[in-house]
Amino acid sequence: MTFALIPGAGCTPYHWHPLTAELRDRGHTVIEVELPCDDDTAGLSAYCDAIVGAVGGHERVTLVAHSLGGMTAPVVCDRLDVELLVLVAAVVPAPGESATQWWVNTAYPSVEDESVDTFFADLPADLAAEATRQLRPQSGRPMDDPSPMTAWPDVPTRAVIATNDLLFPADFLRRVTRERLGAEPDETPGGHFPMLGHPVELADRLEAYRHEVRQRG
Repeated sequence: MTFALIPGAGCTPYHWHPLTAELRDRGHTVIEVELPCDDDTAGLSAYCDAIVGAVGGHERVTLVAHSLGGMTAPVVCDRLDVELLVLVAAVVPAPGESATQWWVNTAYPSVEDESVDTFFADLPADLAAEATRQLRPQSGRPMDDPSPMTAWPDVPTRAVIATNDLLFPADFLRRVTRERLGAEPDETPGGHFPMLGHPVELADRLEAYRHEVRQRG
């Protein structure tokens, strides 16, 4: 099986590395997508091009999109051989909506205490420190670009929310997923980065999704 991992804002392959290792240990191919997040000339289309360039000619791919990666993953489904799309603690965009509009349109509940680490608070201190160090600057350039989607792609889609996510609280993202995908999300332990804190559980879920889709197909 082939998994392509699409990062969230300012993130790199490091922020997937425990899940990457777990999937590779299970015999899967893993493609670590890097996005031009610190390039102020790169808009949403450049992010989509980067994903297509990384995945290339791989067949029957599972796209796994984290956080802001949810803006780009559904857009590239018609350019790649995608068997399954999985959103992990991710933005669920509406057709024509920009990332900036998403926060308003979904009635996002702002984090009241700005001193709280909404990314890595649930992780061991050493892992949280390194994950913070590995973050890259995130340009605001793609945030106002409207999604070119006219409808959600005709690809099996699953959504996973993290029960202790401080950035996208479970109640909030559960509601958004129901409203926009018409489906009930699954839940996994941990905070906004379950791939760092709970890679085994997430790998189990990804494999189960793939098995389910192939059984139905």
